[in-house]
Amino acid sequence: MRFLFKTRYEQDIQLFKHGGAVFWYGALAAALVAAPLVLPDYYVGQLTQVMIFALAGVGLMLLTGFTGLVSLGHAAFFGIGAYAEAVLLGYGVPFPLTFLAAASLAALAGVGIGLPTLRLAGLYLAIATFAFSLIVQEALTRWESVTRGNNGLTVPPLRVFGWELSKGDPFYYLTAVTLALVILGALNLLRSPTGRALIAIRDSEIAAQTMGVRLSRYKTTALSLSAGVTGLAGALYAHKLRFLSPESFTVLQSLQLLVLVVVGGLGSLHGAVYGALVVVALPQAIAIGRDTLPRVIMEQPGLEAGIFGMILVLFILLEPYGIYGRWLKVKVFFQFFPVYKRATFKRQKSYLRSERLR
Repeated sequence: MRFLFKTRYEQDIQLFKHGGAVFWYGALAAALVAAPLVLPDYYVGQLTQVMIFALAGVGLMLLTGFTGLVSLGHAAFFGIGAYAEAVLLGYGVPFPLTFLAAASLAALAGVGIGLPTLRLAGLYLAIATFAFSLIVQEALTRWESVTRGNNGLTVPPLRVFGWELSKGDPFYYLTAVTLALVILGALNLLRSPTGRALIAIRDSEIAAQTMGVRLSRYKTTALSLSAGVTGLAGALYAHKLRFLSPESFTVLQSLQLLVLVVVGGLGSLHGAVYGALVVVALPQAIAIGRDTLPRVIMEQPGLEAGIFGMILVLFILLEPYGIYGRWLKVKVFFQFFPVYKRATFKRQKSYLRSERLR
């Protein structure tokens, strides 16, 4: 059993709560560094995809998990970042600038959609972001002079000083470093006054407003940061796919990202990583399971979307804190055994708001 005695305010906002956390995060970093040396190329590619989706999950977690705003349009920011990366590389813009431009364009799009829609809340905000996603998908299809529409756009290779980074182990390490830096940035943001304001808005907009938090300003900031991080993930995703088409950024992908944060655990950056593991592994499991399912079920259109939706509903009803919440319950059980109380988490709530009336 571990007890943490805090005597200074700085202890409450430090990155690592105790020495054990430093050890385990260090072990995880060492395992990630060594992974390409011991794993086959296929599994390295899957780990890379997990990290890309975890990066997008961190972006959506800042908005949904820490600010309490639901978005069904993050596939749009994903697509904006991916196409910006591909188009700018095609014009000869060097790599670091293309990354920054992809994130900046997605963040600007977040501001553009945030200013008129963040006066909405709950289901209405979700519908507005859903409509924005459809608009962006249509724009990617129709703007053929830039995106080449349904013909698709080939993503140029990522080269730095003649060394290609867009495939294999170099791309894996690039993705891992990007994810680590973004997570560290998100942790520092959440420790800052801005992060505290976002969490206050999530918990109670009325209480936050009475404490002087400007709702429109901080909501727009949250959506802009969320969109920027998701756009950065889209830039990496473009190199993972190597060929872009509007069908890669549909509403189904927005649903996948929402499933990612809810299943992983709302209000936790750990949850973004856990959810990414589920989102990447689930399509593989469905593809394997198709061979064992009856033909009537196997040939149904929208099977994957239906399974994602069912998982989302089940987690909202049965485990609002997601996988990370379940892990916390297991850890607390063993820490307090045999004096653990079953009612410890009885009053838990989900930070994904609904319009349900009691």
